[in-house]
Amino acid sequence: MNDGDFFGDRPRLECLRVGAFELTRGDRVVLRPKGRADILDIALDGKVAVIDAIEQDLEGGVYLAVVVDDDPGKDFGELKQPGHRFFFRPDEVEPLGADARGE
Repeated sequence: MNDGDFFGDRPRLECLRVGAFELTRGDRVVLRPKGRADILDIALDGKVAVIDAIEQDLEGGVYLAVVVDDDPGKDFGELKQPGHRFFFRPDEVEPLGADARGE
């Protein structure tokens, strides 16, 4: 696997269209997890995050790798460390708009 990345050697996508928005690395989004599969879904709901990468799994599913703005360990997320970098489907984020770049 590449850099501890779950998605291995799959190519990263440069951009992704979500509704009327085109998202790229560095864009800010609001997290809206739909699955409510675990406590993190509840804890991260409504949080603002920065897109670190747009990934594609082996089945062709697309995910946004994000780092949460108010995570005290976000520097670990930026280094692609587990527990501080989260993956969401495109339908689980709300773009903040073109002027809300996180860079």
